[in-house]
Amino acid sequence: MESSLQSDANAVLLVDDEFDIITVFRQGLEKQGIQVFAFTDPLLALEHFQINSEQYGLVISDLRMPKLNGYEFIKKVKEIRPQIKVLFMTAFEIDDIEFRRLLPSVKIDGFIQKPISLKDLTSAISKHINVNVKLY
Repeated sequence: MESSLQSDANAVLLVDDEFDIITVFRQGLEKQGIQVFAFTDPLLALEHFQINSEQYGLVISDLRMPKLNGYEFIKKVKEIRPQIKVLFMTAFEIDDIEFRRLLPSVKIDGFIQKPISLKDLTSAISKHINVNVKLY
């Protein structure tokens, strides 16, 4: 992982407890020219975000993770930097009771339904931050 982030706040913080998912997404997005920092542990991701929050333009978080679920993670991220853009990512049905109960407590900018293609993920990211995507 790189030690310094770009200064124009266009890096993406990706958090998902599934190593395979973050590895594929990070590698694919980096090939598209998007700087991605990926974590399987939301507590480590939160610590990293706290130190580097001004460098990020977007946070993408899985909803269901051990230690700290996506809602709790994003709530803490928003306490650090309220204006950060946030996308939730989930393989579960989005319209469930838990979602409706917790959503009002966290302002989010959109949802990503897994599985998602790299092309669609890149498109979702480019809607929220300024990235110079390299074409295939």
